[in-house]
Amino acid sequence: MSMLANGIYAKTIFEGDAFSPLSLLGFSPYEEGLKSLEEAPLPFSFSDLQIEKIGARVVIRFPLTSEEKLYGCGLQFMQVEQRGKTRYLRVNSDPKQDTGESHAPVPFYVSSKGYGVLVDTSHIVSLYLGSTVRKDSSHPPVCRNSTDDPAWKATMLSDCVEATFIGEGAQLYLFAGPDMKTVVQRYNLFCGGGTLPPLWALGFWHRVPSIYSQQEAVNEAKEFRRRGFPLDVLGLEPGWHSTNYPDSFLWHKKRFPDPKGFSGEMQQLDIHVNNWEHAWVSPEAPFYKAIEPYCGTHTVWGGLAPDFSLPQVQKIFQDQHAKDHLAFGVSGYKLDECDGSELTDCSWMFPPQAQFPSGQDGEQMRQNYGLLMQKTMDDLFRREGKRTFGLVRASGTGAPPLPFVLYSDLYDHRQYITALYNSSFSGLLWTPEVRKAKDKEDWVRRIQSVVFSPLALLNAWGDKTKPWTFEEVTPIVKKYLNLRMRLIPYLYTTYAQYHYEGIPVVRSMELMFGDLTTKLSKAGHKEFDSTDAPYGRTRTFEFCDQYMLGDSLLVAPLFAKETGRQVYLPEGLWYAFETKQEYIGGKMVEITCSLETMPIFVKEGTLLPLMPPLSHVPDSSLEKLTDLTVLSYGNTQGKTTRIYEDDGVSFAYEQGQGTWITLTHTEEGLQINRTGKPRLWGSITLDKEGLPC
Repeated sequence: MSMLANGIYAKTIFEGDAFSPLSLLGFSPYEEGLKSLEEAPLPFSFSDLQIEKIGARVVIRFPLTSEEKLYGCGLQFMQVEQRGKTRYLRVNSDPKQDTGESHAPVPFYVSSKGYGVLVDTSHIVSLYLGSTVRKDSSHPPVCRNSTDDPAWKATMLSDCVEATFIGEGAQLYLFAGPDMKTVVQRYNLFCGGGTLPPLWALGFWHRVPSIYSQQEAVNEAKEFRRRGFPLDVLGLEPGWHSTNYPDSFLWHKKRFPDPKGFSGEMQQLDIHVNNWEHAWVSPEAPFYKAIEPYCGTHTVWGGLAPDFSLPQVQKIFQDQHAKDHLAFGVSGYKLDECDGSELTDCSWMFPPQAQFPSGQDGEQMRQNYGLLMQKTMDDLFRREGKRTFGLVRASGTGAPPLPFVLYSDLYDHRQYITALYNSSFSGLLWTPEVRKAKDKEDWVRRIQSVVFSPLALLNAWGDKTKPWTFEEVTPIVKKYLNLRMRLIPYLYTTYAQYHYEGIPVVRSMELMFGDLTTKLSKAGHKEFDSTDAPYGRTRTFEFCDQYMLGDSLLVAPLFAKETGRQVYLPEGLWYAFETKQEYIGGKMVEITCSLETMPIFVKEGTLLPLMPPLSHVPDSSLEKLTDLTVLSYGNTQGKTTRIYEDDGVSFAYEQGQGTWITLTHTEEGLQINRTGKPRLWGSITLDKEGLPC
């Protein structure tokens, strides 16, 4: 293997893969960030790797010790620790079973021993994460009698991870620690560093019902302003097209007779427009004939399936979108249905045997489709010199630099939080968007969760919900949406860390604090169920429903009908976010909450920057700075924090024009060290006694 960078090793497996995600995306590693990471060796020798080809199947075998725990594999909804699991990593919509199929499967796993493994290929990878035992295993199987031996287990102890796929080869990458957090940082920075969204994208988003007209959309935006609810992005769903499923990519002449006028009204309200679309090209699209030679052999919903790996396709899409959308003020896109489906009652997508002009087959193209669509749109906005942020329903390897957040048509609140938790291991962003609710409690708990996520979104495309749908809890909803606005300086700084340092926005407990599950493991028990668990089931405690958002906030969502829960607070002192009540960490604590509050905790010594609860994110182009208040949690004397700023909209930060403000709490008050002229934030004052809400 060759060493590519500090702690990153690479090897070409057989012929490699000309269409691998990393090669198609073409991002360069963020070298400056990689150089800053602590050096560490891999905990095993390269000679321990075994590589073979069995017919058309490539098999790569990695060593696995008995105490290791494994995490990652992309956006997984049902399980956090992956040891003992088999993951079939095919891009697919709405996974109903815990197989590994997902909107964003990533053949990248992270070990508790402090290393990570990435198989960079566009073929479907199956990962056997300690779920297979070979005859020559260093832990040969012990045969037991399942009837009367309580030590019998269905999944036996394995000494290897096996990655396998049918294809020519792959690029293999190993990432050294010394811990899981550093491994994930190395992966994110090697992919190019995390995305830095425009500042406006961190405000509140609302998507209107699918067939809303221009006037209805304007009226809805004005209703937000009239009721005093913050709103930064208004999303249009399929009905803005003249025809959709497949798409024309043209404005509907009756529903949107004046796109430029619509955009002008949105700009007057300080609201950005985000348009829904998918890739499948209708005969009514203006570029149908031009793009037809560059499409696959199979159609989707009767529309052409463009080969987005081709520069010709990218240019055709970009030119038309610039002329017919961006020129009218569209700020971004929701890229839907780029995943395909066999797991629901509807089956659609080009098949694996489809052929594309680039030489990819349907399997390869499907694995890469969401990534290629994101890259095409990102390049379009880069061409215009403007940052964008949007939604996407399929992603994968190499996604950190792409300015899109994943979402799903699934709607289980607990699974949404598990997916949010797991996203931190694989360079993915995920929103537990709100669509509807069973009752007012479900509504509030979902709103609270989405406020403390990478993108705060209410998607009313099919249910016509509004923040004020449940009138009796509207004050609570408004409180949390305003809190989202107040947190924007903190959130923007967290995204800057994602970009420059590779630290995820949402951070799992294991990632930040090591193997807590062993320390806190509750006694498992077996139960017999002849249908769902014929081999017995052992339940053990695992984290999946509390996480760090940035450096200082520990978020523990509640679900409908819950009035309390247990929360693990790591070592040290912690303070309730809203009351500043003190808690001693290093243990589980029992928390009781009314519907008006949720369990959020702040680390001792935190200086938390907040801005006023504005109706929209401040626009740096107006040269009007926003004043900040810094809240103090516990003893902050001598403590330091940083706040990031740039112009919030352009790519000037990539040329070194992003700056950090350093704040230190001294005996004289708040010492502010600022380099360069202010771009976003004005005066900064310390408030020792204030509360965020």
